[in-house]
Amino acid sequence: MATTASAPARTRTAPKAVPKSAAKAPTTTTTTTLTITSKTYSSWSLRGWLLTRFSGLAFVENVLPPDDPSTRAEILLLSSSIRVPCLTHDGIKVWDTLAIAEYLNEVCPKAGLMPADAKARAHCRAICGEMHSGFSALRSSLPMNLSGHFPKFKIWSRAQADIDHVCSIWRDCLDTYGGPYLFGQQRTVADAMYAPVCTRFATYDVTLDAACAAYCNLMLQEPEMKEWFNAAKVEKIDNIDELDVEF
Repeated sequence: MATTASAPARTRTAPKAVPKSAAKAPTTTTTTTLTITSKTYSSWSLRGWLLTRFSGLAFVENVLPPDDPSTRAEILLLSSSIRVPCLTHDGIKVWDTLAIAEYLNEVCPKAGLMPADAKARAHCRAICGEMHSGFSALRSSLPMNLSGHFPKFKIWSRAQADIDHVCSIWRDCLDTYGGPYLFGQQRTVADAMYAPVCTRFATYDVTLDAACAAYCNLMLQEPEMKEWFNAAKVEKIDNIDELDVEF
């Protein structure tokens, strides 16, 4: 019987060990991004931007073109898509301004975005909630427009009622917490939420009492607000006719 030669054994070559000093750990770069739109017209973009700046969190801006139909509808409050503002941080996406505020308060606790006292914190959340969901007459008849100024603007009664309520909120906070900001010496979520109202009062020449006028002027002189105003001045954007209110 013929003998069959056995097949040679297969050998595996062990991979060369990589010295630990030569091994490189994978590097990941996380960029915090805030998506906003027009600095001239978008009050919600301003709120989200101020909140993020007040938090001290470094971020880059992702600016959506305001002439895009869906963005335009959102500025005019005709859309509920809520694409702006939107914060992306550590792989987490947060939209809706109050959600952004609460998230930033969690990840940047030392910024003091919420008052330290529980009672004041509840008060802060309450008035921010009002701004978030109310004041529809003020929004519709006095839209944010940093490129315009309308002296002796005629304010209809429902909008005036909203203005009076805003001023009542401001006076209550300033009296209770001593100013100069709504909850004392520290800027909070409330100041960011009401900052666009300050721009509206300036744009439409709204008459205010001394305390409210002082607070309004204080907010308009904040360095972050000046930075936003300067950026709005050089913003290349066609006027949105619906925001050039003449009534």
